[in-house]
Amino acid sequence: MTALLEMRRISKRFPGVKALDDVSLSVREGEIHAICGENGAGKSTLMKVLSGVYPTGSYDGQIVFGGEVADFRTIRDSEAQGIIIIHQELALVPLLTIAENIFLGNERATRGVIDWPETFRQTEALLAKVGLREPPGTRVESLGVGQQQLVEIAKALSKNVRLLILDEPTAALSERDSQALLDLLLELKTQGVTSIIISHKLNEVRRIADSVTVIRDGATISTIDARGGELTEDRIVRDMVGRDMAHRYPERDRQAGDTVFELRDWNVWHPEQRDRQMIRNLSMTARAGEVVGIAGLMGAGRTELAMSIFGRSYGRDISGQVLMHGRPVDVSTVDRAIKAGLAYVTEDRKSLGLILDETIRRNTVLANLDAVATRGVVDDNRETEVAETYRRAMRIRTPSVFQKVVNLSGGNQQKVVLSKWLFTEPELLILDEPTRGIDVGAKYEIYNIINDLSAAGKAVIMISSEMPELLGMCDRIYVMNEGRFVGELAGDAASQQAIMSLIVRE
Repeated sequence: MTALLEMRRISKRFPGVKALDDVSLSVREGEIHAICGENGAGKSTLMKVLSGVYPTGSYDGQIVFGGEVADFRTIRDSEAQGIIIIHQELALVPLLTIAENIFLGNERATRGVIDWPETFRQTEALLAKVGLREPPGTRVESLGVGQQQLVEIAKALSKNVRLLILDEPTAALSERDSQALLDLLLELKTQGVTSIIISHKLNEVRRIADSVTVIRDGATISTIDARGGELTEDRIVRDMVGRDMAHRYPERDRQAGDTVFELRDWNVWHPEQRDRQMIRNLSMTARAGEVVGIAGLMGAGRTELAMSIFGRSYGRDISGQVLMHGRPVDVSTVDRAIKAGLAYVTEDRKSLGLILDETIRRNTVLANLDAVATRGVVDDNRETEVAETYRRAMRIRTPSVFQKVVNLSGGNQQKVVLSKWLFTEPELLILDEPTRGIDVGAKYEIYNIINDLSAAGKAVIMISSEMPELLGMCDRIYVMNEGRFVGELAGDAASQQAIMSLIVRE
């Protein structure tokens, strides 16, 4: 099989840092090629070089595509050659229809007038290819994330794609949507479409990739041929982090103390659908030094539960009682919940957890400004001192706390979110998908932080869609289905089979 793409000794510098250092990549025509590496390893930078975001002349090295040296000065140049990139943050216009999004900037027009019948006809054909059964006139805002991914792929196919690049395509998808997307990539492969997939989900990489290139610290570490039988998760992890990770979850001394948090008869109704109850008579506890997991399928109500507890950020007609150290507390607003000793790390750090255009310094103190203010005025020196303390303690990889968080990797962004809430000195920390979208090395660091919190006597509630993560980290696991707890398992008695048995039995 001949190489469709060769990137030869690519180096890219930014002020103060060498993002890529002699990276080489070869992708064979008609294969699915995975790129793996920790956050900040240089994967996205390499793809921006390939797609023309960083134009010829802004980097060292050479790109050869289809046997010819490429000179991509804009994204349009790479797209003209059939190289299409789909970013993790989808680039669709919510208020436009599927058809309008697919052909935006590539309109089907005659003498400046859009041919709508032809546009809709071609859209229907493209949607059939990607398996999306929605009318072309459907607004994108009404689609789920998985369906929007299919619209992006249909858009790529409309441009006669030869090389499709997907950056963390399943990060925000349910298990079912993820599997459907992977099946689609395998189907496109039979149609001659070559794909590059950047992913942290190694089980997905093993399922579909023909070869894998691992990048670490801006350099190529290895390229593994799946057909040779060498493609194992342990091998990929070792190359990604530079060490063996036989134990994915760090050991800790599991000694739970007195009950810190108790929830009694908690009920929550949907904020808009007045006849829909989201949470039904839930009761639970979390003790000092204990990590309590909440398992369940997508839509079970886990996030709705967490948000309703934390300042009633979700739902209406909420009833029930929250107790801290055996005493009822008022959690009716976010401010009151914080004062009661609760903190909530949201699953959506970019929209709800951080102000992306602000600095690490400002984000770190946001939830507890009173602690760095005098008579209502923030003390800049104190703010910097606090941010520096957490930067060192959390090992946030950044040259300065004055760096904007938008420029950090996913793992480092998550550490900033954790820093923000730890600065409030909570007694109970609710973690909602704390390792979503971050690599295995950064995950291990987050796990160590969780263990440190439990060792310090904090109570932790951990919501995760990754069952191995819950099994590896939690002392007890509540199993949730359709707004109710359907079982509770001790850590040593829990297994994926036991959890699923409780869910499907309902």
